[in-house]
Amino acid sequence: MATKIYECLKRIAGTIIENKDFLTDLDREIGDADHGFNMARGFQAVLDKIPQDNPDIGEILKKTGMTLLSSVGGASGPLYGTAYMEAGKSVLGKEVLMPEDLRTMLNAAILGIQKRGKAVRGEKTMLDALIPALETFGEKLDAGTSGGEALEAACIAAREGVVFTKTIRATKGRASYLGDRSIGHQDPGATSATLTLEAIRDFFKETGTW
Repeated sequence: MATKIYECLKRIAGTIIENKDFLTDLDREIGDADHGFNMARGFQAVLDKIPQDNPDIGEILKKTGMTLLSSVGGASGPLYGTAYMEAGKSVLGKEVLMPEDLRTMLNAAILGIQKRGKAVRGEKTMLDALIPALETFGEKLDAGTSGGEALEAACIAAREGVVFTKTIRATKGRASYLGDRSIGHQDPGATSATLTLEAIRDFFKETGTW
């Protein structure tokens, strides 16, 4: 499973790098026009630095977070770095992940982002995608749905969250300087977070892990 986690990180990195220009264009509208570039640079560093043979999934994710923290510029580095580090801490010592573990990891990541960014849902941030995704994922698991189906539903909820960010005013980060002019633009962070979830979904679907 540790090898699979590295392959999953490769999938996430590939998705972020592939969408670098798209994410940067979104950020150009309401931010510093660097989100895609910074995220792509950070995940390239992850691919270069993260060992493939560590059996501890939590340690792999913690190192991923530390790499993102040191490699990604702007606000995204601390937020994404914290998310991965907190997710990793929540599954330290595990060599196999079950759907319930993903719920634990998502919850830990969100709590870390909230603490680091002093943000809540409804402020036009990545939380507007991640919190609905976590809620939907948990509801599906509690209803007896398979992990794969729950993750599919979570991605749909995250996409709906991205659309929601277009309708609200930014109150955090660079975008907050625009005030009402930020309305009508989707949040780059919510978008990259959703792309990450979709990459995880696609990886698990193709590998038949769940």
